[in-house]
Amino acid sequence: MKKIYNFTLIIVTVLLSLFVSESQAQNFIDLDEAPHDIAYYRENRVTPPLVKVLYGRPQKNGKIVFGNTVPFDKLWRTGANEATEIKFYKDVLFGETMVAAGTYVLLTVPGEKEWEIILNSRLDVIGAFQYNPSFDIAKIKVPVSSAETLESFSIAFKNSDEKIQMVLGWDNTRVKIPLFFEQEATYVER
Repeated sequence: MKKIYNFTLIIVTVLLSLFVSESQAQNFIDLDEAPHDIAYYRENRVTPPLVKVLYGRPQKNGKIVFGNTVPFDKLWRTGANEATEIKFYKDVLFGETMVAAGTYVLLTVPGEKEWEIILNSRLDVIGAFQYNPSFDIAKIKVPVSSAETLESFSIAFKNSDEKIQMVLGWDNTRVKIPLFFEQEATYVER
């Protein structure tokens, strides 16, 4: 009788431990406070994209963003969590530099009147902590403008005068980054 009891106890213990470990394996992490989003630029709804940006969307939460939450004149990951990644599906003129189609990290140095925009080839990095300027591909400076308040950091694309602009916006700050793809390089004023 004691052998049956011990055997039953062992089986119950093994089954219970399997059940507990299996139930814990199904726990998912909570939602991130700054969810990720993707912004695409397409010439129209049926063509493949020219640009894809994967970025974290931090929230304003009643704070002053630029010059406070995001300091002026310091490198910023341009979003939240992992560094923002931008994929160009065609070669693109970024400032004065022709950038080959591919995936890059998009970093910025926000200023009160202008931002420095940096494309860096070192991928899969957390924020700006692992930034290494020796991997910089291109840099440009763009002016800052103001608009309505945005609660979440956002990236969108806009066509203006036959030029594509990638617009970064958060709080009441907007930054427009001109992008010229191969067929559009003739529009560049020198």
